[in-house]
Amino acid sequence: MRNMDDFPAGEGLNEPVDYRFRKMSAQDLADVLAIERKTYEFPWSETIFKDCLRVNYHCYVIESVQQVMGYAVMTVAAGESHILNICVDESLRGSGIGRSMLAHLVDRARSHRAEMMLLEVRASNTVAIDLYLNSDFNEIGRRNAYYPAKNGREDALILARIL
Repeated sequence: MRNMDDFPAGEGLNEPVDYRFRKMSAQDLADVLAIERKTYEFPWSETIFKDCLRVNYHCYVIESVQQVMGYAVMTVAAGESHILNICVDESLRGSGIGRSMLAHLVDRARSHRAEMMLLEVRASNTVAIDLYLNSDFNEIGRRNAYYPAKNGREDALILARIL
């Protein structure tokens, strides 16, 4: 029997892959940090992830055969959910795992009675923006010079959806 944090295996993937969601633990940090550092030019530090775990943010990994394929960090408070980080290993991008992770976060936020979900995304991250817009998010604002970038700072789009 699957636990409540599991998501239907292989949904949306080109090839059937058995995977599940589970809460992130400190033992996952080496795998999470490896993905984070390969993905982002300005990655989160180990301390940031440890702090997220320490304060009981909603931290999840998606794994297959004991291999971490991606992760997500979210807060839920006062009727709002805020996605702080969502990432899929680069070798698995385009396979539907990101969409499944997002659906999992929506489900978890709803189960904690959140009515709205928010996130920031780099204005240049068109793949992520397309995923969010195709998942019922709408642009509600912009944070100027929000993210560090090679040549200064980059704007963030603020996206939201009603749950």
